[in-house]
Amino acid sequence: MTAKSRPGTARSRPGTARGGKGQEANSNSNGEDAGVNVQVILRCRPISGQEKAQRLQQVVKCCEATREVTVTQQIANKQIGRTFTFDRVFGKDTTQANVYDAAITPIVSEVLDGFNCTIFAYGQTGTGKTYTMGGDIERNAETGVLDATAGVIPRAIKQIFETLESAGSEYSVKVSYLELYNEKITDLLGIGEDHAEHQLCEDGRGGVIVRGLEDEIVKTSEEIFEVLERGTARRKTAETKLNKESSRSHSVFTVTIHIKETTPEGDEMIKCGKLNLVDLAGSENISRSGAKKERAREAGEINKSLLTLGRVISALVERQSHIPYRDSKLTRLLRDSLGGKTKTCIIATIAPTALCLDETLNTLDYAQRAKSIKNRPEVNRKISKTTLIKDLTVEIDRLKADLIATREKNGIYLSNAHHESLLTTQKELQEQVQSLETQIEEKEEELKNVKEMFLELETSHDSLSKAHDETKRDLQTKIDELDETCEALEVAKTGIEERDYLIAAHEQAEDRIVSHAIEITDNLTCVTDDTYKLHNKLERKGDVEKSNLAVVRDLQSVSAGRISQFQELMSKNIKVQNDLLKDSSKAIDGLL
Repeated sequence: MTAKSRPGTARSRPGTARGGKGQEANSNSNGEDAGVNVQVILRCRPISGQEKAQRLQQVVKCCEATREVTVTQQIANKQIGRTFTFDRVFGKDTTQANVYDAAITPIVSEVLDGFNCTIFAYGQTGTGKTYTMGGDIERNAETGVLDATAGVIPRAIKQIFETLESAGSEYSVKVSYLELYNEKITDLLGIGEDHAEHQLCEDGRGGVIVRGLEDEIVKTSEEIFEVLERGTARRKTAETKLNKESSRSHSVFTVTIHIKETTPEGDEMIKCGKLNLVDLAGSENISRSGAKKERAREAGEINKSLLTLGRVISALVERQSHIPYRDSKLTRLLRDSLGGKTKTCIIATIAPTALCLDETLNTLDYAQRAKSIKNRPEVNRKISKTTLIKDLTVEIDRLKADLIATREKNGIYLSNAHHESLLTTQKELQEQVQSLETQIEEKEEELKNVKEMFLELETSHDSLSKAHDETKRDLQTKIDELDETCEALEVAKTGIEERDYLIAAHEQAEDRIVSHAIEITDNLTCVTDDTYKLHNKLERKGDVEKSNLAVVRDLQSVSAGRISQFQELMSKNIKVQNDLLKDSSKAIDGLL
């Protein structure tokens, strides 16, 4: 054991960080040449107390039944909704246990079946990535029951050991825990507080290994929880306006499992599975998060690596010939998980309020594209125990030879066999260098052509920028005109509503007038009939009066004649009376 080794740990070496030489050689016997899409899970956190106090509008609606997420945004004074569909959707009321049981349990089971699987959380700062992946890793010391807020990592550990212990087979479990901070990889399980930076190198099988990363062997779930707590305590966090304890680094917690199986023929075989649990630092708007100086530089590095991750996702979806894995250490670490031979699950986390609308849409767009990535997972080839022991024996002999050579002389020396191996490797590397130099010359020529194209494009870009500015100004003018038109439309709508109201009132009045006119018409008809009857009666009365007048006139004429006769008779009678009176008076006088 080297000076840097410690009890219970094993220093990884080139070619063995993926489980040892020959231990995880993949076979293609599972028939999955067609590929399997990356599984994408969407989780929306609840509204925080601060957001409630600010009365921020909720713009995200999750439907777990249809696996859809709808985001409402206001464009040109109109509410427009965008809907995204994922493999699973979890709303604000979903518990940690629900997320794990529904989406993660099958993945961990596949690890125990011999697959390499990766689960990583992606999203804006403060949306619950670290909570979903880690949560509260404390558990009851007596019962071993996890806290209700425990996340994916502690629940996966619990499931792995419960399954292994119930199966009764011999097994070994080793873990590693690394941190990627400002494009520097450090070992969270390394010795001392100020552990050194580690380098990435190719493993010769399309993947990468971290040189010098320690794998710590654990025998029980208690031990692995202690390792997890120790490593988590060393992660870099800082407070921002968006999150009181924001992770400022990406972390990868890897669990490698070897299980011994016995074939019907009695041969002992070793089955290997690996689970990578990745907690990405959150993307953030530097001005909104309040990051300054060191925090702003951290945020810039975080956003840079996540931007590269987005470009890799886009390149894989568009099936481009060149995938920019090497542009960032994060994408190099995730190379096998994105388009490789690993089964991958992405947990995208978002916030529900309008304050984070742009970041939410960005996360949803990335997650939507990632759904189209196809991996070609292959079950790890089982190797015999004898082969494994032989490989390890050869490796131990080589290390012993190097150690003896070093002890016998000052400085650093190697055994002849190892030295010859290195010379052979050096020769191969020199040939590769020559080949690369030729490629460099070709690339330089291509670069020259590209520069010329760049100058042309730059000129074109300037003209396009001017056109863009003009278009932008025209667009702003159109937007202003549209706003004015909308205002005029609102006024017109109000006028139309008033007109419609008046028309309705007039129609009601007309109905009443028509009804009243009908009544008057009926009355006039009755009056006309009565008038006609009255005229007939008056005519009859006139005829009667005419007849009566004629009778009266006749009567007057007769009466006048008779009166005249009566007057004459009276005159005669008066005369006679007068004569008689005179005669009587004379007679009386004569008697006297």
